[in-house]
Amino acid sequence: MRTMIEISLYPLSAEFIPSIQSFIDRLNTYPELQVTTNAMSTQIAGEHARLFEILGVETAKTFSEAGRKVFVMKVLGGQG
Repeated sequence: MRTMIEISLYPLSAEFIPSIQSFIDRLNTYPELQVTTNAMSTQIAGEHARLFEILGVETAKTFSEAGRKVFVMKVLGGQG
């Protein structure tokens, strides 16, 4: 089943852009994901299980970096 997630990252620091850009750049390294970015969020689409596997890895990497961060996600399932 294909799933789409709208995700936003909010680093709780003055230097927020590098953390956001790093996360988006890492998502773009996965050829099985469709990644679309706009000014407010990033939409990622892919096979449900693989999508959440990738998010588990990449959100953990982001949380392991210095500073506190918040992710906000909306999940739309059943896309084929």
